[in-house]
Amino acid sequence: MMDSDSDVLLENGETFAKREFSNTAGKLRTITAALVGSPNCGKTTIFNNLTGARQHVGNYPGVTVEQKSGHAIFKGYDISIIDLPGTYSLTAFSAEEAVTRKHLIYSRPDVIINIVDASNLERNLYLTSQLVELGSRLILVFNMSDILNKSGTLINNEVLSELLGAPIINTVGSKNIGTADILSKVIETFENTKSTKAVRINYGEEIEHEISRMSDYLSRILDFTASFTGKYDKRWASIKLLEQDKEVSEEIGLLLDKKSTILLSDFVKKTIKHITGIFAARPATVIVQSRYGFINGALKEATIKKNEMVLSFSDKLDKVLLNRFFGLPIFGLIMWIIFQLAFKVGDYPTRWLGLGFEKLAVLISGIMPESLLRSLLVDGIIRGVGGVLVFTPKIAILFIGISILEDTGYMARAAFIMDRIMHKIGLHGKSFIPMLIGFGCTIPAYMCCRTLEDKNDRMITMHINTFMSCGGRLPIYILFAGVFFSKNAGSVIFSIYVIGIVMAVLFAKVLRATRFKGEAEPFVMELPVYRLPTAKGVAFHMWDRTWQYIKKAGTVIVAVSVIMWILFTFPRVGLAQQADTSSRVAAVTQSYNKNEISSQQFKDQLSGIQTAAGSAKLEYSAAGRIGKFIEPVFKPLGFDWKLALASIGGIAGKEVVVSTLGTIYSISGSENNSAELKNAVSNDYNPLTAYSFMLFSLLYFPCIASLAVFKKEAGTREMFFQIGFTLLLAWSVSFIVFQVGRIFI
Repeated sequence: MMDSDSDVLLENGETFAKREFSNTAGKLRTITAALVGSPNCGKTTIFNNLTGARQHVGNYPGVTVEQKSGHAIFKGYDISIIDLPGTYSLTAFSAEEAVTRKHLIYSRPDVIINIVDASNLERNLYLTSQLVELGSRLILVFNMSDILNKSGTLINNEVLSELLGAPIINTVGSKNIGTADILSKVIETFENTKSTKAVRINYGEEIEHEISRMSDYLSRILDFTASFTGKYDKRWASIKLLEQDKEVSEEIGLLLDKKSTILLSDFVKKTIKHITGIFAARPATVIVQSRYGFINGALKEATIKKNEMVLSFSDKLDKVLLNRFFGLPIFGLIMWIIFQLAFKVGDYPTRWLGLGFEKLAVLISGIMPESLLRSLLVDGIIRGVGGVLVFTPKIAILFIGISILEDTGYMARAAFIMDRIMHKIGLHGKSFIPMLIGFGCTIPAYMCCRTLEDKNDRMITMHINTFMSCGGRLPIYILFAGVFFSKNAGSVIFSIYVIGIVMAVLFAKVLRATRFKGEAEPFVMELPVYRLPTAKGVAFHMWDRTWQYIKKAGTVIVAVSVIMWILFTFPRVGLAQQADTSSRVAAVTQSYNKNEISSQQFKDQLSGIQTAAGSAKLEYSAAGRIGKFIEPVFKPLGFDWKLALASIGGIAGKEVVVSTLGTIYSISGSENNSAELKNAVSNDYNPLTAYSFMLFSLLYFPCIASLAVFKKEAGTREMFFQIGFTLLLAWSVSFIVFQVGRIFI
């Protein structure tokens, strides 16, 4: 051990004299740096190397509980280095943790030097994950890097540095290797006027939602511009409250009156109870698992070569599920199974619901006399909204499957699998997260793109998100696949989803090469630990998403159904045509009364007259005229005016496509021959037209509400580009499929 008054020799030959400190301190610029690390990471040795101070090397009780400090004179700077107690985390449950956290939060050192045992990265980076959240200038020192190299594991420090938002230095403290590099990096980090790259750990949709609620609540009861600023930000304080951090809770309580303190305590307790019910674990446990997921994802992204002598259960499972050759097929197989289950199992309750709405329509028709009001209720609302709600069981089963994948931790692996593909098209796995959300609803998917720091990444991800089949498109797929591909409906729907992903990948590549050039920024793909999902958690997530679908049916689709009914009902046919229909019905009735035709012939002829009258009524209506006007544009795709009009209605919401068809067929009289919309559709179209229509519904821009969010997030110009290029693509793909398909049919 060197004497504290002797020159400290660095590996590059530079020296600095401790004995000269008193004479030169006034001429030097000062930097305060805090040395932080887990016990037994070699922190004290590094501290000795940096300062020349005499310290015992080891982790005996009481050795580093009290704060130790020293100085290093280097390149014109007096660097004051504080050796903080060794700690595994910043949760402040122990005396060491409390001392370390208080210094980092209250003293705010210029630079934090995090000493990491490179031979045990996953364990040591847990502390790093908490330091990252503080948002301070951070340097990572991978000590004992020689042991890591000998183990056969090779880490790409440049990639890992980007992912963690902090520079990394390799050292061997016992041999005084890397000491000068640490001091140089401290100065470089201190002089860097650019803001530190913000890295935020994603704790999952449920926890993030509660953190947001907690932050909003704190904003209402606390002044974060006053005494709280400089200590905690809202997000950090919210996380600590969820972790039931006693120190943070007490400090916030000192800033509140008694009533507000009680209300905050009740709010926190209710939030913790809610999260515990969802995950069958307290928030603190889930948060710890998420941090390890962050670490696991970062290491998997940055590891070039790994020593696989000792593997955990999670590692063994990931070797299969994240295999570069089998990972993607396994993901595809799992999703295919979910679609099969959603269609096969959900078919029974779907039929029951359809029968229920049909009985309701018959009941109201029997109670109310024929009138415009009855037509509005039966043909407009019940047929329209009911045509959408009947698919709720299948959608709920799909959401159950997705919730299970999310809660087990596999969905994050799916994003990691896609990360490899996304890198090849100029994006990364983080862009796949909004795309996954897009399978539920495009609106939150667009909003989720805010998490992408790079503008080009954000724009590309928003543009290709429209190709993700949202919940609103699912009723279209279920209707047409169920009618024309009943034996392979699940596979057909799965193919539509796959085509959407393929289109997203292709156009991401095109947009990156043309309008949004540049390299994608790296990020950490959180890989949480595998866990068994709870029934309550799965049920909650399923109901939350399904309820959004039901609410849309009860609000937007009701309004659109009424509007479409008005367009289909007015203007009404003239008196002459009504009289002609009445006389034809009277003639058929008279023939039947005279026994000139059989009972079946009477029913068939009467149905034909009603259908013809209904069709004439539709074509004479405002909606019919609009449909006939735009029909030539859609004719090359195999669509008649009814499908063309339904597609236009889909601008309000993709679910409206099915409700519009329900309104069309109920008013035309076609559905009098059948209890279900699908029988009416099967009479007018064929499998090729059905598949072409599903592709068109997949590819053209999402609903108008989504476009409003798109405009807010990306601007008017990008919104019009989105509308234009998706319409052109949808028309072109459907045209090719239909015209080529006709050759082989």
